Amino acid sequence: MRCSDGQFYVVKFRNNPQHLRVLTNEMLATRLAERAGLPVPGTEVVEVGDWLVEHTAELSIELAHNSIPCQAGLQFGSRYAVSPLEGQVFDYLPVEMFGLVRNLETFPGMLVVDKWTGNANGRQAAFWRKLREKKYTAAFIDQGYCFNAGEWTFPDYPLRGVYARNEVYESVRGWESFEPWLSRIEKMEEDVLWTLAGEIPPEWYGGSGTSWRSWCER
Repeated sequence: MRCSDGQFYVVKFRNNPQHLRVLTNEMLATRLAERAGLPVPGTEVVEVGDWLVEHTAELSIELAHNSIPCQAGLQFGSRYAVSPLEGQVFDYLPVEMFGLVRNLETFPGMLVVDKWTGNANGRQAAFWRKLREKKYTAAFIDQGYCFNAGEWTFPDYPLRGVYARNEVYESVRGWESFEPWLSRIEKMEEDVLWTLAGEIPPEWYGGSGTSWRSWCER
């Protein structure tokens, strides 16, 4: 969707079939990764009105046997890694092209975040480049299954959160290979987490207007 700021966003709606809480997971985990210095898309709360839903046939969720309209209100928006007017985005690159990815060394850093936040899914990445550029930049997308999706638990799944092609981890030789991201997370103040969490709309986690801290302490 193209929003009022002129930017293009992938918008995830509150009544998506995964879980309401995945919107919270997306925003919190993405902003934590951003604070750790990792390449993630910008995130925003996107307001989608009733009129737009009613007059846009594409704003529906296709289920196995029927479709339902997207729910109006505050939704999660993940900005395109590069505007479709300025470049291209690919969700897959063959291993033979990994040498053209300028920030391949950030994959171990994102693994640190995925383990920290209990990502129960495989690591997703998009590869983008501006027009006429030869090299790509990786951007880490789809944090919806961090915190074990809608469960908000931290099960021990050693292979979860890992990118499907192990070639991106060829540089890993020990704990030092996960720096500087590991140290940045270890030194992150608790108030930073509460501040980021406080920016999340309460309706994304069933808070009914209460603050995030109050909801978590119930």
